[in-house]
Amino acid sequence: MLLRGSGTAGPWGWLTLLLVACAARASEITFELPDNAKQCFYEEIIQGTKCTLEFQVITGGHYDVDCRLEGPDGAVLYKEMKKQYDSFTFTASRNGTYKFCFSNEFSTFTHKTVYFDFQVGEDLPLFPSENRATALTQMESACVSIHEALKSVIDYQTHFRLREAQGRSRAEDLNTRVAYWSIGEAIILLVVSIGQVFLLKSFFSDKRTTTTRVGS
Repeated sequence: MLLRGSGTAGPWGWLTLLLVACAARASEITFELPDNAKQCFYEEIIQGTKCTLEFQVITGGHYDVDCRLEGPDGAVLYKEMKKQYDSFTFTASRNGTYKFCFSNEFSTFTHKTVYFDFQVGEDLPLFPSENRATALTQMESACVSIHEALKSVIDYQTHFRLREAQGRSRAEDLNTRVAYWSIGEAIILLVVSIGQVFLLKSFFSDKRTTTTRVGS
């Protein structure tokens, strides 16, 4: 699978392209999407191929992003605004280059980290003779079952890592806010304490009175 990215996604986007170029079957990518930026990816798909696009915002702001999927003729197949996560499955209606973009243009100062998994077609059979008319041997059936179970484990691990990364981001953001709030409270307490000291001091300070004698 060949993915090509375009847009203003910074160095993460170019690193993504390098990794994809090195790994022809890579379909899971995590990249940084800066504020006021848009990142697009392209995929050559054959007619009749079943595809699935799944994405999730891991960090940044309200954890939302705009997503748009277009066919070779420019027809919009999928469009969602300010979505945190979603999954969309479609079958290619024609041969050509399909384009899907993630946009953070509605955000003015918040960076986002986005994960997506774009699956094109079905996985190749584990054994070349798996689609034959005769039944599989007991060893082949066991290998196929283990293979399917391992794929499920990989999917569960991926989603667990995504939830863990999102939870860590929320915890760090909350910790930062609590730290700033604590510093603000400490400054307010210090100012109030100093003010009270000076106020009490003014109550007990000696007041000098001057007497004016008027002579006749």
